[in-house]
Amino acid sequence: MNEHSFLLSGELTEMGHRLAQRVYYEDTDFSGLVYHARYLHFLERGRTDYLRCLGCEQSALLSADEEGLVFVVHRMEIDFKQPARMDDILTIETVTEKAGGAKMVLNQEIRRNGTLLIAAKVIIAVINKHGRPRRLPESVAEKFLSHPK
Repeated sequence: MNEHSFLLSGELTEMGHRLAQRVYYEDTDFSGLVYHARYLHFLERGRTDYLRCLGCEQSALLSADEEGLVFVVHRMEIDFKQPARMDDILTIETVTEKAGGAKMVLNQEIRRNGTLLIAAKVIIAVINKHGRPRRLPESVAEKFLSHPK
């Protein structure tokens, strides 16, 4: 990973991961507010870059062994607190609640200048490349639970 990809991928924190994203015109609807479905994109970017900063790039996990390792969203609960607007700088924070067995639970928040806009709980199923459940390897689970700075 080069220094630019680290900056683009956010940063690990004591609790998990933090990523900054700007709201662009394409993220908004006719009212000028962020369209509700676009928050899913911001949350996905936060989760993907969390993996990247932990050294768990998804393409490498898929081919790491004969079974492959894939993460899929199984369930998501989202509370929409306040809207974001074009040109806002959002902070997407991702924290691991659980990592083990065949699932992970991640808590995510989207904030603007410290104000909570979105709170989400994401349950991730761990499957193999054939779509069958598989256990999360301990070495991967430890990365999610250790939160190195």
